Amino acid sequence: MKVSFIGLGVMGYPMAGHLVKAGHQVTVYNRTLAKAEKWRTEFNGYLAITPKDAAKDSEIVFVCVGNDDDLRQVMYGEIGILAGVKSNTLIVDHTTTSADVAREIYEKAKQQNVSFIDAPVSGGQAGAENGVLTVMVGGDLADYEKAEPIMSAFAKFSKRLGEVGAGQLTKMVNQICIAGVVQGLAEGLHFARSAGLDGPEVIETISKGAAGSWQMENRNQTMWQGEYEHGFAIDWMRKDLGIALDEARRNGSHLALTALVDQFYSEAQALGGNRWDTSGLLARLEKNRG
Repeated sequence: MKVSFIGLGVMGYPMAGHLVKAGHQVTVYNRTLAKAEKWRTEFNGYLAITPKDAAKDSEIVFVCVGNDDDLRQVMYGEIGILAGVKSNTLIVDHTTTSADVAREIYEKAKQQNVSFIDAPVSGGQAGAENGVLTVMVGGDLADYEKAEPIMSAFAKFSKRLGEVGAGQLTKMVNQICIAGVVQGLAEGLHFARSAGLDGPEVIETISKGAAGSWQMENRNQTMWQGEYEHGFAIDWMRKDLGIALDEARRNGSHLALTALVDQFYSEAQALGGNRWDTSGLLARLEKNRG
């Protein structure tokens, strides 16, 4: 299939590569041209200099950029995706955004007989590189069924959760749950150190029981060693939690723990941890302990 991929960040770069490996003809666009040129050399794909040019001949346009504003920037305007796509094209947005912007773009695309689904992902950089992401989708069933076999190039699991916006709402649930788990793990390791315990041995033991989690399995050793360069950055987590908290104010949810952990992340940022991975919550506790 002829497809395009807009946005070659830590997630999009390998995701687009998996599409090439699956046999698709892939054209990419990235704001930083040098990165797009590097991708083209590595994967033998095609390069466009605007989103419009990347999208113009594609059956499916994949997007994975930073936030609502970035998404609008590549979608709209004279050189945007919607200026280039042909009728019946499907746009699959893997960006984590608000549900509102997903619904907005869906309506604008529909006016051009273009389809749109919101399809944020979970699994982090490692999941993207290994092609084992989880995709949560909002959109029309027929559009999901068209996208699903193509997304399998980089996803181990995908599911349609409802109409447009449902994917983004589900991603908010995902981030809410992660925030609480990481804070619990940080406090547990902090307590273990303060009590004079061997952290890795403690985790090896308790991970076999009810306390076990993906975060515990994959982040406990690096956290214990004070290494926070292993994935999804605190800046991006705060962006995502901000979206969830905004949505909670609208729908009447009570997210006391999420709001608290968001503030803890702001303290980690103040320590210079903007680009630390989300397990950097422990650094804040260790600083206070010292």
